[in-house]
Amino acid sequence: MAGLHEAAAVGFARSAAAYDRARPEYPAAAIARLAGRLGLRRGRTVLDLAAGTGKLTRPLAGTGAAVVAVEPVAAMRARIGVAAEVLDGTAEAIPIAAASVDAVTVGQAFHWFDGPVALAEIHRVLRPGGALALVWNRRPLDDPVHAAIAAIIEPHRGDAPAHRSGSWRAAFAGTTLFGPLEERTFRHVVRHDADALADRVGSTSFVAALDDERRGDVLDAVRALAAGGPVDLPYVCELFVCDRRP
Repeated sequence: MAGLHEAAAVGFARSAAAYDRARPEYPAAAIARLAGRLGLRRGRTVLDLAAGTGKLTRPLAGTGAAVVAVEPVAAMRARIGVAAEVLDGTAEAIPIAAASVDAVTVGQAFHWFDGPVALAEIHRVLRPGGALALVWNRRPLDDPVHAAIAAIIEPHRGDAPAHRSGSWRAAFAGTTLFGPLEERTFRHVVRHDADALADRVGSTSFVAALDDERRGDVLDAVRALAAGGPVDLPYVCELFVCDRRP
């Protein structure tokens, strides 16, 4: 797992099961928009980069397109469980040939990448006319439960990168390899009971990487937020698409 941030390498390896159980799916409207914009259908090939446990890989396979899933963490890769070619690799060293896919997707992960290096690799593997899509399920912090979770976990973040910071955008501002980012958002709600809420937070890389005592304290505090029964948490699914330039 050379080149991976320690929080990602350790945390995601420890939390793969919780990640698969409790991370929210992507809303159907966002998947339909992504599939239409990327032209995903039988006869096309899409690379799901940093595929994790297959949260995005599975709906991509449902479009009829051939799917290649690349994921560096073995415990995550083992859970993809869908008809796809599954490979060990990173965004900075994608283990497929040049001009071999029609589209690339990245779910919940681009903020972990070395942006300029990853964009050069994505450009390399995309065929002319291809496109890149980035997707995140964002936690709106104006929701009181999300705000309470942030107050519990953020003191433990350390130097783990965050999508919310927006620093990942700098790679796109400085590139000539891709056109401008098109942005769409899709709101949805997920119900979590206390255990599911603990799984959701426990699948956060830097939380999963904590020692047992500190992780236990964090998850106990999170479970208490749903002690009165399941909570309905809003999410904002953010979809960004840009086209490969020649």
